[in-house]
Amino acid sequence: MEEQTLVTPGGMGQSYAQWPTRLNRKTIQTTQAASMHPQRKILHNELHARPSLYFDEPAHVFHLAFLGDNAQCTALLERLCPDSMVDQAAQGITRIDGHPLKWERHAEFFTLTLVVPAASHELQWTTLPECLAQGIEGHAPQIINSVQVVVRSEDGLDLSGYGFKDPCGSSVGGGDAVVWSDFRLTEDGTNRFLFINRRLNAYRQGRMIRRLLEIETYRMMASLSLSIAKTLDPQLNEFDRSLVTLSERNANASGVHAKALLEDIAQLSRQIVGSSVKNRHRFSATRAYAQLVFERLGELRESHLGDCQRLGVFIERRFKPTVRYCAATEQRLEQLAMSVANLGDLLQARVQVEMEDQNAEILRSLNARADAQVKIQRAVEGLSIIAITYYLINLFKLVYSGLHTLGADLSAREALLGMAPPVLLIMLVIMLRIRKAKNH
Repeated sequence: MEEQTLVTPGGMGQSYAQWPTRLNRKTIQTTQAASMHPQRKILHNELHARPSLYFDEPAHVFHLAFLGDNAQCTALLERLCPDSMVDQAAQGITRIDGHPLKWERHAEFFTLTLVVPAASHELQWTTLPECLAQGIEGHAPQIINSVQVVVRSEDGLDLSGYGFKDPCGSSVGGGDAVVWSDFRLTEDGTNRFLFINRRLNAYRQGRMIRRLLEIETYRMMASLSLSIAKTLDPQLNEFDRSLVTLSERNANASGVHAKALLEDIAQLSRQIVGSSVKNRHRFSATRAYAQLVFERLGELRESHLGDCQRLGVFIERRFKPTVRYCAATEQRLEQLAMSVANLGDLLQARVQVEMEDQNAEILRSLNARADAQVKIQRAVEGLSIIAITYYLINLFKLVYSGLHTLGADLSAREALLGMAPPVLLIMLVIMLRIRKAKNH
């Protein structure tokens, strides 16, 4: 019997005998995927979680970074794009007023990036588009970074027309683009960059501009701990003075004042540990953000552009002191905590040694008292034996007198010889009982 075939939508025929096999294979693959770890797909897709916006010049790029959580990000996106489906994804690309808008969620902030194409004669600084400005009303206090990038070609460039004051410039991407900025904020708090594309395609251009925006955003996030470090500085000075005072008290204090000194050390330790725990997250975030800034600067592959200072050099020379100051403040907190802990350990060790000396003195006095008691006990035992011997002799003397009165013919010598063995036997029994009682 001739085997019938089924024509698939792709035009390729396959037999009915092969069809169940393919269905079973698909079912097996689906079952296998369902049995994998529940986070397998989520963790793998992190590779695609931060795509760039790809576009050609000329254009204006507006970048805003907001401090806030996922709920605030969702509320803002729903206001900007009410017709779009906003879920809890890490990023997304939508359109607002016909222009691409990219949003990204991060651990403690979220960003919006809007690309607005422009004609060559419109490549000057401009204000935030009305569609975006109205959408972010009420969220201005949360903006930690605002950047505007003018992207254009090198044809007909007049750098003086962009109003830079003592600008920094770099040739980036191996000379395929040029970036200019004076890092001065406008009246509305915006930092401006002029990006000149020489030989970059849309993909490389999007990635390069993304690096510039990330440098500025991560730099601002890293600088959040600067005000905290400055606020902690007088408090740390006070901690230092308190630690010096406690160290001097520990060197001169006697065991009588050890308890009060230990309470003061514990109180200082609680204050230092409280400050450290309260600000540890912020200082750790500063280290992480600063590392990202330096990595992104390295990815720019900068080179000198005439006699101008490079952007990376400008940022590093003014940003590294901030990072180092915050790191020094964090290290100072940790060293203070360790010093107070060591001081407490020293005080406890000294108190313990003093207690051991006191215990040794008590033991010596107890031993001396025990020796005295033994000597007294021996003296009492000797006196007891003498007294008992005296009473026994008197007792036998009375017996002898009674016998002599009754008419017994006993001489004194015979009576003495007769009484000596019982007396000795009684004394021996008494001494054995005393020794047995002592051993017990």
